[in-house]
Amino acid sequence: MIIKLINEQRKFSKDTVDEIMPLFEKVCEKVIEEDIMPSFLSKNSDNVYIDLNLVGTDKIRKMNQEFRNVDKVTDVLSFPMLDMKNGKLLQEFDLSDFEYDSEGNKVICLGNIVICPEVCGKQALEYGHTFEREAAFLFAHSLLHLLGFDHIKKGDESQMIFWQKKLMYDIGLAFDDEIEFIDHKEDDKIPSNLAFEAGSLCKHVGYVSILGRPNVGKSTLLNYITGMKLAIVSHKPQTTRTNIRSIYNGCDSQIIFVDTPGVHNPKSELSKIMVENSFNSAKHSDLVLLMADGRFKEPASVEKKLLERCKENKKKVILAINKSDDISKESLLPAIASYSALFDFEEIIPISAKTGDNVDVLLKAIEDRLPEGPRLFDSEVMTNQTEREIASELIREQILHYTNQEIPHGTTVVIDEFKERFKDNARDEYDREMVIIHASVICERKSHKAILLGKDGQMIKRISTKSRINIERLTGCKVYLELFVKVREDWKNDDLYLKQYGYFVEEDD
Repeated sequence: MIIKLINEQRKFSKDTVDEIMPLFEKVCEKVIEEDIMPSFLSKNSDNVYIDLNLVGTDKIRKMNQEFRNVDKVTDVLSFPMLDMKNGKLLQEFDLSDFEYDSEGNKVICLGNIVICPEVCGKQALEYGHTFEREAAFLFAHSLLHLLGFDHIKKGDESQMIFWQKKLMYDIGLAFDDEIEFIDHKEDDKIPSNLAFEAGSLCKHVGYVSILGRPNVGKSTLLNYITGMKLAIVSHKPQTTRTNIRSIYNGCDSQIIFVDTPGVHNPKSELSKIMVENSFNSAKHSDLVLLMADGRFKEPASVEKKLLERCKENKKKVILAINKSDDISKESLLPAIASYSALFDFEEIIPISAKTGDNVDVLLKAIEDRLPEGPRLFDSEVMTNQTEREIASELIREQILHYTNQEIPHGTTVVIDEFKERFKDNARDEYDREMVIIHASVICERKSHKAILLGKDGQMIKRISTKSRINIERLTGCKVYLELFVKVREDWKNDDLYLKQYGYFVEEDD
């Protein structure tokens, strides 16, 4: 199936468009594999094409006015070319259905899909997942419309919802990794509701603390599970400084993951707070997920201390041995033996947080050990972090990326101003044209400030530019970002500064 792309918008760069196109192509492949479209089209899929237009908010508003008589900015529009119902043709093809390409081959157009990436980015933030996932979902939703699926009648809605979920599962971007995929023709068995309110009963619900030594892959695992970059990732240790809560929602489960700072031997007041918050997270959780690096055969002293605390508090612990993609399964055996001698784990599961290998097995093991209860959050909520807080972390990520080993852990980022600017003729929340951010980069020494600024201000400009691009993808609109580097000597050991910058011991969840 061919996608003919016309990019008519400017908010998102060509690189971003190039990143999402392979996802759209995957969706097309899965539609063919799942036999959702008529067999005649599937057999001749190389001669079937879709017109795809990426447009701005003004253009999609005009299209809504022209074709739907609605003055509204929407995320997507679809215009089917064939008369179909739930993936089946209502009449046979005739000559008027066919076109001829430049080489004289017969081709047929399924229809036109129009997506507004700016709205897509906004919705990704609201729903708590990545821009890529939202874009893929909108494309899958629209492609199903071209194939005659709809959500007006109850029976039709259930089939469309089922196939939307199935396609997202097939391309590896589903929230619910254990969807019960049943025959879509049995309408009464197909789930008809994807959203669940807080307080609704589900089979497995609870808090799970992810703990382990620094740089073991906790944040990478969390980002893989949720499908959203909620925690910054770096090759440098001690990247995460606070307990970040991220929510995984399944049809019958809600897992509140707490990504904690790496447990280590603290050398400053900030480090003590970080480690204590990690231990407190384990104390107040329903289940502990201990991550170990499979390349190391023996547990470190801090991991032994952690397991001792878990014993004292009678906590259930699952051991995930990470980085199985870097070493052979046989090489993991000494690490498994060493850890097993210290604690009676619920399960020991080798995984790769980077590739996702065995993560589905890990999720199943976690779900099975959580009790039945009411959902603690609406199923559309994916994190307790605000847009402002995530922006701060995205800036700090670039500091970690661009500066040397000495600088990162003596810095923090404080958002001084986060201001939204809407268009003069704004009609709704999607008409936000810019977010203005003023942020302070706090460092410990004047020599650190000089490094962060760089020669002629080139380093801070590089950090700011890359941060701005990432924040624009988060917010779905233009961002004005201004960074100020400030020196606060030995702030990591100053109680006043630590509290001011949001670092304190979290006693309760």
